Amino acid sequence: MNTIESKLAELGVTLPDMGHAPKAAGNYLPYVVVGDMVYVSGQISQDDNGPVKGVLGDDFSVEDGAKAAKLCAISLLTQAKLACDGDLERLVRVVKLTGFVNSTPNFTDQPKVINGASDFLVMALGDAGRHARAAVSAASLPLGVAVEIEAIFQIK
Repeated sequence: MNTIESKLAELGVTLPDMGHAPKAAGNYLPYVVVGDMVYVSGQISQDDNGPVKGVLGDDFSVEDGAKAAKLCAISLLTQAKLACDGDLERLVRVVKLTGFVNSTPNFTDQPKVINGASDFLVMALGDAGRHARAAVSAASLPLGVAVEIEAIFQIK
């Protein structure tokens, strides 16, 4: 097991088998590799039971939102692993996250929600997990999910 996979195991996270990685739900690719950069399409909050739905500022707490964002980060790493032909040791760093939070018009804690993904990536990858970021509100998200996050990774 490689170093990143070992760290994930310490955190109690096992990435899905490559055949079970989230698939594109439309006419787009789950990721695109250009040179040493991997652009990962938005990954929605989902677990083994399906989409994690909720509206921040209404029926979903900031803590629940942060957990949903962590689920997105796990899917992002899964896509990055696919882009690296199954070898996460090729991952150099997380460059940028863009997080979308399904929230009410008055909700202003989007950054606290997306911290769930950011904090997880730093725990899993150390300094290579530090990244630029945007955290924005959305009036709704696909399937009613609470969070969707896209990412850019650098690989070798």
